Amino acid sequence: MNIIDLAREFGEKIQQNELYLKFKIASQINDEDENLQDLIKNFNLKRINVSNELSKTNHDEEKIKLLNKELQKCYNDIMKNENMINYNKAKAEFDELMRKINLIIIKSANGENPQDVDISSSGCSGECSGCAGCH
Repeated sequence: MNIIDLAREFGEKIQQNELYLKFKIASQINDEDENLQDLIKNFNLKRINVSNELSKTNHDEEKIKLLNKELQKCYNDIMKNENMINYNKAKAEFDELMRKINLIIIKSANGENPQDVDISSSGCSGECSGCAGCH
C-alpha cells in the first residue's frame, strides 16, 4: 500500500471517529433548526445593512452605531442558541483532534519520531503561515 492509499484509509478512519460524527450531527442539527437559521439570515441581513451604510460617501454615524448594536444582538442570540452551543463545542473538540493529528504529521515530516511527538503541550495548529517555526 502506498502513502496516498494510507492517507485515504486514514481519512476514512477520521470519518468514523466519534468526535467527527458528533461534529457532523451537530452541524446537521443546526441546519435543521429553523429558529437558528432565521437568526443567521437576520444576522446576514443586518451585516449587509451595515456594509451598505458604510459604503455611502456621507454615511450616518448614528445609524451605523444602531445597526452595529442590532448586529451584535443578532450575533448574541445566535451564540445563545442551544444547538449553536453544542455545535461550537463539538467543532472545538474535533478541531483539537485535527490539531493533534496535524502536529504529528508535521513533526514526522520534519524528521521527528511520530511516537515521541508531544501532542499535549504544543499550541501548533498545523497552519504555518503565522508561525516563527518549529525548529
